[in-house]
Amino acid sequence: MNQLYFAMATVQAFFSERLDNRKDRGATAVEYGLMVGLIAVAIIVAVALLGNQVDALFGNVQETLQENTEVAPTAG
Repeated sequence: MNQLYFAMATVQAFFSERLDNRKDRGATAVEYGLMVGLIAVAIIVAVALLGNQVDALFGNVQETLQENTEVAPTAG
C-alpha cells in the first residue's frame, strides 16, 4: 500500500511541476512579444528620423565612385 501511495505522490508531483512551468512560459512569451514590439517601434522611429540623411550619404558615395571610375585609366 505504501508503494502505491509513493507512486501516486510522485506522479502528482511530476504533473504539478509540469503545469507550473507552463504558467511561466506564457508570461515569458508575452514579455518577449513586448520586447520585439518595442524594438520594431525603435527601428521605425530611427528610419523615419535618419532615412533622408542615410539616403544622401549613399548618394554621395555613389557619385564619388562614379567619378573615380570615369577618371581611372584602363589597362591594356
